[in-house]
Order: sequence, then C-alpha cells, then structure tokens
Amino acid sequence: MSENPRNADHPIEQVFLDRWSPRAFTGESIPEALLFSFFEAARWAPSSYNSQPWRFLYATRDNAHWDKFLGLLNEFNQSWAKTASALVFVVSEKTMVVSGKDAKIPARSHSFDAGAAWAYLALQATYLGWSTHGMAGIDHDRIRVELNVPEDFYVEAGIAIGKRGDKTSLPEALQAREAPSPRKPVAEIAFSGGF
Repeated sequence: MSENPRNADHPIEQVFLDRWSPRAFTGESIPEALLFSFFEAARWAPSSYNSQPWRFLYATRDNAHWDKFLGLLNEFNQSWAKTASALVFVVSEKTMVVSGKDAKIPARSHSFDAGAAWAYLALQATYLGWSTHGMAGIDHDRIRVELNVPEDFYVEAGIAIGKRGDKTSLPEALQAREAPSPRKPVAEIAFSGGF
C-alpha cells in the first residue's frame, strides 16, 4: 500500500484526505457492532425538515444475505467487491411529512440528504480504520424487487465496506487505479456571486 499523496490547499481535518475508495479488501468479517457505528454516524447527518430519508439495507459476508447482495452488483463490481466485509444499498424516501402537517409532500432533497448520510458513514469508517467504496453499478430494478423496497423510495447506490487489502489481489488493470484520486481545486468548484 502506498503513502497517501493527497494534500489540501486549505486547512481541513486529516480524515478527509485519508478517505478514498479502494477496491482491494482483505475479506475479513466485520463485527455488526462496528458496522452499526458507521450507521450511527450516518444517522446524525443533516436533512431537510429533519426528515432523515435515508435507509441502509445491508449484508455482511458471513450472513445468509451475502450472495443475494453480491448478485445485485454489476459484473465489474462483483469482481472486486466479493472480498468486502459488508455490502450496503442506500435508498431514500421521495416524500416526507412536514412538521405540523399530515399529508406527505415531495422531498426534493432526498438524494442530497442521503448523500450527506453516506458521507458521514464513509468518514466514520475511515476514522476507525476501515474503507468504503460507493458504487453506481448496481441493479436498481432487482434491488427494488428482491429487497422489498417500497415504491416511494429511490434506490441510490451501493457501498462496499472492508479493511483495505493488498492491491496485488486485484486484476492487473485495476492495480494501477488502486490509489487515492486527486480532486479539482476549490477555484473550479466554488464561485462567489454566481456561476
């Protein structure tokens, strides 16, 4: 494993630089109490009207749901995520009830809010020495059916969680990509007064 080449241009906590998305995992089991520590961190993410629209559907490698969850990833993600310790699917509720009201209304920021929860989960995992890798390559339709996702929830993404492994366990083409990726400078993503 190589040293982390990331450097911040402005002062931030080290955990933000240490968090990256490896594909090589050790294949070890994760204690459910530790996994729940990650979910606990996600629970405290901000959300519109405190609606907390995120839900986490999970399987650990040593439980009966593992093969089903692994089979809901695309073939490429299955090839490396099979050595993860846990697989998680993030879904978010597309409607909410605003405080003081009875009727559900569209939750326009449900995906944004679920993204905040996923970020909190990823940072907690990093802080505790574990790694996460978010995945868009999942079978959204099968997840909805096979995991009984209600109609008013949106299937967002998948997450592989594990202890970082040796990159030589990956196919050669992926070994070269197994390093923290760079980021655009702040000047390219933040604009005073408008775009």
